[in-house]
Amino acid sequence: HASAALAYDDGSRALVLSFKHGGRTEGLSSFAAQMRRAGRDILDGADYLVPVPLHPSRLVRRRYNQAALLARALGKITNAQFDPDVLMRTKRTDSQGRFNARQRAENVRGAFSLRGKAKLRIQGAHIVLIDDVLTTGATLESCARTLKQAGAARVDGLCLARVAKAAALPT
Repeated sequence: HASAALAYDDGSRALVLSFKHGGRTEGLSSFAAQMRRAGRDILDGADYLVPVPLHPSRLVRRRYNQAALLARALGKITNAQFDPDVLMRTKRTDSQGRFNARQRAENVRGAFSLRGKAKLRIQGAHIVLIDDVLTTGATLESCARTLKQAGAARVDGLCLARVAKAAALPT
């Protein structure tokens, strides 16, 4: 399961992008509160909040991992434990923005692995992956596959925003 607090659209795009790329982190507590509301069912009984990791080279360019900031803020207002040391991004991937769904899945295939002793912690655990924007789900799926193969009992996703195509109105 995956859920998001906001629709990624004309109304939220500037807000999300200023947080993601512009260093605008003052909205974190509000973002976390909205994510908690939207992910109430997902967060119920969750053991760990695990941010989708950035590759070290991208982290240097961005200065922070926005998913980790969201996960930390959520950890302060939920019963789940913030754990940024479960996953690492081992493959430097291209930005997903210009890819279609199939290309996105291929781009992140094999990009994540478990850190050190994380396997012991996540055995049988309910993990909620935290990310900023959910588009096709390829990144969350790749992370979830890694966690499930390592023994996690349940893996869900919770994002700040989700890209949704507008549905055609019946005529």
